[in-house]
Formats: sequence, structure tokens, C-alpha cells
Amino acid sequence: MSSHIALASCLELPTGDGDDLPLVQSLTALGHQVSMVPWDQPGVDWSAYAATVIRATWNYTTRRDDFLAWVSSVPRLYNPASVVLPNTDKAYLSALADAGLPVVPTQLAPPGIEPKLPEYGEFVLKPSVGAGSRGVGRFDASLPEAHQQAIEHAERLHAAGRTVLVQPYLDAVDTAGETALIFLDGVFSHAIRKGPMLRRETRHQVDGKALYVEENITAREPSQAELAVAERVFAHANAGLAENLLYARIDLLPGPDGPVVVELELVEPSLFFRHADGAAGRFAAAISARVS
Repeated sequence: MSSHIALASCLELPTGDGDDLPLVQSLTALGHQVSMVPWDQPGVDWSAYAATVIRATWNYTTRRDDFLAWVSSVPRLYNPASVVLPNTDKAYLSALADAGLPVVPTQLAPPGIEPKLPEYGEFVLKPSVGAGSRGVGRFDASLPEAHQQAIEHAERLHAAGRTVLVQPYLDAVDTAGETALIFLDGVFSHAIRKGPMLRRETRHQVDGKALYVEENITAREPSQAELAVAERVFAHANAGLAENLLYARIDLLPGPDGPVVVELELVEPSLFFRHADGAAGRFAAAISARVS
């Protein structure tokens, strides 16, 4: 049965970055009408769509209140609002750690609370609501100027109303890179390696603002340890839902005692369909099943 399906993007990047083109093609092949529709486009009747799947809504971090209001208003949204709302703030990492899952050590410092900075090693400060490397500062505690620079960075984030995350810098990101494991309709689908971010000039800008940073992506077969951690994290995120999460991406880095979670992405992650044969088709079939 043919349905009209919306893939939510944003006005600053209305057709996304091309990552979802295989999905559009797969849904069209199944007989559906597909439209890329900016979440922040005025006057859209979202009830007209059989389903709205969040994709390239990448400007939401600068308009989070508006985005959360939109998420709460859209019928037949995937992932559902109950999952999306808390996942827009990386404070969820503390909840994962409290559940006994291996997470990169994370300290939260909301506005008004000065972060406790590490006394040795490299560390990063970044906003709890953010994407890519925007707002991220990297510091080396062995340098005499690092403490003051880090405090000033935190103060700038606090002045903007941001909660600050303090995390150790895991240098495996420069060698092994991140492993991102993608789950589609409750099942592990494929994984990719995210190498170190490319140079600043590869940041893609719209109206002078960096909307996303081009990444060095290759297909990757996860280790058994990585897959085991990702499956535990996914099971935690999926617990208690009426149906499986339509999509999830779990980003891992090697830690001293095994893989640790860097991010659990349930809102608008790139799913890297071009790096896994059949993945777009499987995702399209899962969407089609939900609207049939």
C-alpha cells in the first residue's frame, strides 16, 4: 500500500548531505511517495504524512526548545518523542553509566557550577547539547595555561546557557578511530569507522555557520567486544518500548578496559547506507511495515 513518508531535514540543509538518497530510492521502489521536509519549515501539516522519520535535522542544537516542541507535536514520528526528547542532551551518558554500561567517564557542570578539571592528561570540554566538534575544547593538563583556558571555555559555554561535559581525551580516536554500530528495527545492521575529523576547511557552512563537519568514513567489521557492548546499550535503550527503535547508532572508542560508549544516537544520526549493501533496503522495509 502506497503511503506518503516525510524524511525530516532542516531549512539550512533541506535535502540533507546525500546520506539518505539510497533510503529515498528504496522507499520509492516499494511504492511510497517520499518528501524531504525541513522540520522548521512553517505551515507544514505533519499529520498529512503516514510517518515522519527524523533525518538531517542538524540545526536543532541551536534551536533545541523549538525542536523539542516540534518533536512533541508530530504524529507518527520515528524515533518516537519519548526517546528523542531525552537523547538531545548528552547528559544521558550519566544515566547509561548509572545503569552499569561502559561509558567514557563524564562529569556534568551546569551553569553556575565550575567544572572540576583533571590534574593530568588531556581532556575535553563540550556542551551537553551539541553535534560534531562544535563548541568542543581540547586541553592538556600538563600545560600551565591549560587550566585557565579550560575555565574560560567553560564560562563561555555557561554564558550561553549550556551545561558543560568534562571527559578525558581518549587518544584511540587518533589511531583506531571510533566504531559506529548501526541498529535498524532492533537488529544490528552494519558498522563503520570514523577516523579523525578532517581539517577545518572541510566544515560545511550555510550562511557562514558550520552545520556539519565532513568525516573520514570507512566500512568496519566490529569486534566481538564492540558488538557485545553495543547490544547491551541498545537493549537498555529499547527496553519498555511498544515496538523496536526504528534506528539507533552507538559510537564506541577503545578504553583501558574495553570499548566505551562515546554517544548513543537516537535522534538524527547519519546511518551511512552507502557503506553497507542492503542497509537502505532493510531500513525502507522497516518503515514500510510501520505504515502498512
